[in-house]
Amino acid sequence: MSFLPTDEQRAFARSLDAMLSASDTPAAVRAWAGGDPGPGRGLWGRLAEAGVFALAVPEAYDGVGPLPVELAHAFVELGRHAVPGPVVETVATAVLLGELARLGEPGPAKRLLPGLASGEWTATLAIAGTESERHPVPYALDADRADAVLVVRGEELWRAPGHGPVEVSADPARRLARPAPGGELLAEGTAVAVAAGHARRLATLATAAQSLGVGRALLDRTVAYARQRTQFGTPIGAFQAVKHRLADTLLALEFAGPLVFGAAVTSAEGDVAAAKVAAGEAGYAAARTALQIHGAVGYTEELDLSLWLRKARPLRDAWGDPAACRAAVLGACS
Repeated sequence: MSFLPTDEQRAFARSLDAMLSASDTPAAVRAWAGGDPGPGRGLWGRLAEAGVFALAVPEAYDGVGPLPVELAHAFVELGRHAVPGPVVETVATAVLLGELARLGEPGPAKRLLPGLASGEWTATLAIAGTESERHPVPYALDADRADAVLVVRGEELWRAPGHGPVEVSADPARRLARPAPGGELLAEGTAVAVAAGHARRLATLATAAQSLGVGRALLDRTVAYARQRTQFGTPIGAFQAVKHRLADTLLALEFAGPLVFGAAVTSAEGDVAAAKVAAGEAGYAAARTALQIHGAVGYTEELDLSLWLRKARPLRDAWGDPAACRAAVLGACS
């Protein structure tokens, strides 16, 4: 099995990096968190033009996918640039609807997939086992900003009529709310449960890739800071303790990378779970390293570093926290 990206995949990642570098994503993140989705939606349109969302949409519905390896490359870049919005949930929705169509339920795909591929629509997705109190409907990311709020309850797919109150999140740009009950029943039956499993795996993989990108961005910024910050007339990056901390962070991220792209190749549940654990923990460790080396300045809202620091822990726990993913890895090995 080859984990090396093709020339086309490398070029795609570079083009996304260049586009996002020129888009002032920190300003879009702050606006999104502050209640102004305009800059974020503008960024969403540019991502759609670059083909990011089409990667999850089948060709029959104006897409080019599903292409999980290309999606993994894209989401590393989205994490590196702290792109706001329900990007993971939108591609997971596309995978769910595409799989439903493949299993003989094309109606929802015809209605929603072309708009998702073009960026005209945004979507968020919540997946629960049942409607019982034992398995409550989980929070949906950015339900107050999404054009379509979809909920899987067991073997039923619903389009929610709205959402509950927006809750406080560790990352102000991740706005969480429970979908409102009821709405429109889009599909039901065993095909919904099967499609939801595909969507969940893709969401877990994309979140792992985001975590990897966040970790790389934090490490890059921290290395740059360690080179220019001096103590006793010497850059702090010259101190052995700082070197070792940065090296440990780099190693964790370097080990997580092949797991993420390997999982994109196989799409196996155990591989995806292992990638999520490794990337989530590596991204979170990069955040802790960044905060320690930056010192008190790392806590300030004005420093762009805070935008990445606040993403690391929520991404580590989203779409499968470390305990759940480790259990999935063990289950796959048994």
